[in-house]
Amino acid sequence: MRYRPLGHTNLQVSLLSLGTMTWGHQNSEQDAHQQLDAALAAGINFIDTAEMYPTPTRAETWTTTERFIGTWLAARGNRDKLLLASKIAGPARDPGGQVHIRDGLSHHDRKNIVAALEGSLRRLQTDYLDLYQLHWPDRTSNFFGIREYPYVDDHPQTAAIEETLAVLDEQVKAGKVRHIGVSNETPWGVAQFLRHSEDKGLARIASIQNPYSLLNRLYENGLSEFSHREGVSLLAYSPLAFGALTGKYLNGARPEGSRLSSVYRTFNRYGSEEANDAIASYVRIAREHGLTPAQLALAFVIRQPFVASAITGQTTLLQLQENLSALDVQLSDEVLAEIQAVHRRIPNPAP
Repeated sequence: MRYRPLGHTNLQVSLLSLGTMTWGHQNSEQDAHQQLDAALAAGINFIDTAEMYPTPTRAETWTTTERFIGTWLAARGNRDKLLLASKIAGPARDPGGQVHIRDGLSHHDRKNIVAALEGSLRRLQTDYLDLYQLHWPDRTSNFFGIREYPYVDDHPQTAAIEETLAVLDEQVKAGKVRHIGVSNETPWGVAQFLRHSEDKGLARIASIQNPYSLLNRLYENGLSEFSHREGVSLLAYSPLAFGALTGKYLNGARPEGSRLSSVYRTFNRYGSEEANDAIASYVRIAREHGLTPAQLALAFVIRQPFVASAITGQTTLLQLQENLSALDVQLSDEVLAEIQAVHRRIPNPAP
């Protein structure tokens, strides 16, 4: 395993980290514990979760993932051997949505942040988090695959970024959180968080957790400069695009037991004709060079200097082992040139 610094903090995070959002839908508590044991044995030290997991969030299952991690921590007694991250949900994006999470009004204000953090700490059976993240912005913006900026006023209860930072700063000073981060954020949002931290002497964001993969390289335009100049590290989620970059969903295939055959049957973020064309091209490149498609996709992500860690989600230990094998892959100039040719032809088909 290799490790990289998380922003300007003193934390060294494993280049591959363990995503957990299927635990409670596709994975049982026993599965979760087995994955955690295998990940730790392989040198993975960063575990990422969220209060709303598993996804898609449901009233009967939300918080299950954190509870699975909590029972593992209690049984193993190894909290000091890993870095644990969780997230507070943002407000519902659809009227009447996620009402099971604080009535769907999970704004990033004092009441919600305190309640969300205390709940996560209790379920995870720990008294602190190494990283606490805002799952998505508490304002109207374009994220989760929305290409166009929506010119719509914010909700009346939207918390100002300065207010959010002030509450998070209190949690850091209280020792409940070591560092803070954002997720599904935009360049404007990152700039505002940094500005208010500088102006008010508040806790500074160490990371941003956004999608980044061969199908979605939008991070390179704007946000990567914040990583370079301001030390805000990317925790890249969906580096395999929900498994689509393995090629298993090509031409509409839905293997039994896969995400898109069960809980995500209607999910089409990576299912466009353009995405299918790009995936087929990347799969061909991988196989022509003696790599698995997953190795190619992950090796491309973790070679980027702005990536601190790629968050991989897997439902089986076999998938975890294949993901780990990407650490040994060095992409040749020839392979990188072929990847760039596909990207120029079909840029970012799945934002």
